[in-house]
Amino acid sequence: MKPVKVASVGLGWWGGELAEAAARSGVVEVERCFARSPESRKEFADRFGCHEASSIDEILEDPAIDGLLVATPHTHHRELIEAAAEAGKHTFVEKPLTLTVADGEACVEATRRAGTVLQVGHNRRRQAANRRLRALVDAGEFGVVHQIDTTIHVSKYQNPPTSWRADPVESPAGGMTALGVHMLDTMQYLLGPITKVSAFSKRVLGRWDIDDITTAIFEFASGPLGTLGTSLVVPRRCDVTMYGTDLAAWSEEEGSKLYTQRKDVTSRTPQTLDTADPLAEQLREFAACVGTGTAPETGGPEALRVVATLEALIESIRTGRAVEVSHTESGARHTPSG
Repeated sequence: MKPVKVASVGLGWWGGELAEAAARSGVVEVERCFARSPESRKEFADRFGCHEASSIDEILEDPAIDGLLVATPHTHHRELIEAAAEAGKHTFVEKPLTLTVADGEACVEATRRAGTVLQVGHNRRRQAANRRLRALVDAGEFGVVHQIDTTIHVSKYQNPPTSWRADPVESPAGGMTALGVHMLDTMQYLLGPITKVSAFSKRVLGRWDIDDITTAIFEFASGPLGTLGTSLVVPRRCDVTMYGTDLAAWSEEEGSKLYTQRKDVTSRTPQTLDTADPLAEQLREFAACVGTGTAPETGGPEALRVVATLEALIESIRTGRAVEVSHTESGARHTPSG
């Protein structure tokens, strides 16, 4: 496969993680980088052996660049994706795609018109245990799935804020925007569309301008109910638990461990999993899609489903009411539920 040459835009912590994953992928090469801070550009360029760009236009006008790796604040995603599409550049953008369905649909339409690839970094569905959960669902091993419970916590936000992630404009519903969207994607990957959400969010410690704990309950079109809890101030966890009439299963420790329990036994059994590198895997897929023109696994429709659910969740927090998520051909919208 011919290497895909990209420019990294947004050079903070996660921009570095993506650049490292690109190197591991073997098929994506970071050639240029841009951030507003010259110091950040130089540090990133020295670290990853790429060339600095003084502006986005400089990148978009470079014929050697095939696409962008975007890890900027969420509110910048639309303008960057639309500019890249107009320039004929492909885009890999970190989740969430946008903060509103309207902005997300604009991104999808721009890339559709341009014929460019749009892929969103919903990487946790690719964790080994979550892939196995999907295989168990597809094989009917769960029987009738009744419930899915998910948790995603980090503890590093206990100190005063130092990044744009502390901005309530960029992080509505606290950790749900940066963290919980992973689980919104993973749950719908496993069980299909969410149709209704009820959520609560608050600041317990009050050290940030954003909420530090958010919890939501979901109803799925396929029948089950689900929960999602996310906190910015407790020990790190990333777990998915599914309960069916024939089987229960636990994906734990960032999807690196899986346990199952059959209905006729009283304890769970560890399962053997292959090792996985979700970040590198998604970038290998990005390169393949650029080369073949095919759609990625987490492209526009999948990303819009997450954005619509997040938008409905935020509305539920605001109103104190359950909110329905009504899906359309391109994505989904929400309406209040009595």
